[in-house]
Amino acid sequence: MALQNVEWAVSPGLTPYQPALAFMEARAAAIAAGGASELVWLLEHPPLYTAGTSAKPDDLLAPDRFPVFETGRGGEYTYHGPGQRVAYVMLDLTQRGRDVRKFIQALENWLIGAAAQFGIEAGIRDGRVGVWVNRSNGHEDKIAAIGVRLRRWVSFHGIAFNVDPDLSHFTGITPCGISNPLYGVTSLADLGHQVSMADFDIALHLAWTDAFGDVTRAGPPQLEPAQP
Repeated sequence: MALQNVEWAVSPGLTPYQPALAFMEARAAAIAAGGASELVWLLEHPPLYTAGTSAKPDDLLAPDRFPVFETGRGGEYTYHGPGQRVAYVMLDLTQRGRDVRKFIQALENWLIGAAAQFGIEAGIRDGRVGVWVNRSNGHEDKIAAIGVRLRRWVSFHGIAFNVDPDLSHFTGITPCGISNPLYGVTSLADLGHQVSMADFDIALHLAWTDAFGDVTRAGPPQLEPAQP
């Protein structure tokens, strides 16, 4: 799935969720209208929970712990916070055969490739979204989540890869609706890899090039202030 003229932008610090969502939706609409380049946008959010279109109320275990945002992406509840690399992927699938399955597989391969650069063997699992690693005694942990939405065949939302977040923050939800005690959440740090976000971004960029193709560096998006 070779892509052309895709911009790659990184926002420093913590990016509030609502302005990020507003920017994403506007950029996706502009891409669909032919008025903007495709974009991969890397950022970190302050601690928060988001609810996908399949989220079940009972899976929000601590509703008052962090802000909760309803979102139009696929999936159930997920956590975002410092130490987790979020990448919002805004691509025009009309130019790429409108093959959603192939697009998701490319995202999976991207994340698997990023993990492999740290010697981590990650992969997908039947019936469970995201990218997983094997642990001991039959346990498996998710290291990266995928949740995307398409509008006029332009993707937005994207992925979240756990570099070194506070894993206790995931206990306020049933992550992605998966309550089986054999399945948990992990991170690079939890697996013994102390990696800066800047170094992880290098790995993420290299893996993107392998999975999708070249990108063009761009400055971080300018966001409107969050509404009170």
